[in-house]
Amino acid sequence: MPPPTPSIESLRAGDPQALAALFDIHADRVYRLAFGLLRERQAAEDVVQETFLSALTHLDQFQGRSSLGTWLYRVAYNASLTRLRERPSELLPPDEPEAGEVALPRSLVEWGETPEEMLLDAEGRRHLEAAISALPETLRAAFILRDVEELSTPETAESLGISEGAVKVRLHRARLMLREHLAEYFGARAAQKEGEP
Repeated sequence: MPPPTPSIESLRAGDPQALAALFDIHADRVYRLAFGLLRERQAAEDVVQETFLSALTHLDQFQGRSSLGTWLYRVAYNASLTRLRERPSELLPPDEPEAGEVALPRSLVEWGETPEEMLLDAEGRRHLEAAISALPETLRAAFILRDVEELSTPETAESLGISEGAVKVRLHRARLMLREHLAEYFGARAAQKEGEP
């Protein structure tokens, strides 16, 4: 059972137990977000350190309109974006589609396994992780926060600094792109299963 969320007052007072509890509760999730965006372990670890250091030195700016966890996600997301922008070869995609643009997959194949079943074997998990990595950064962040970390739509919007409507659009586009990316692999996998005796 995770430790209780420390109070803002105890954090601002520098209570070591409160600081340790804050780290215990949120460090893994902050790391998963950073790694999901950056795809580098060392960079993700650096973002975790930067996130908690920044949060602790700027606690006076936390106004309590969102949860402390959501605020930490926002700090981690911004730190990850800064690192992505520093990569000379990595161009960030536009945040939203052009007016009238609809992101539709080019190919859809139905497969019988649920996402949970796909994750049970290592090969399926590798293909899914590769597909998530291939998502544009803005879609990947929405997908990780909403579907992997299971934040609510309002929490995801707050963490990313966008509207709830934009979260829903990004999430829909991410799911379509993932389905398209995985369609060939899981379509072949489903055909192979049908051919089994």
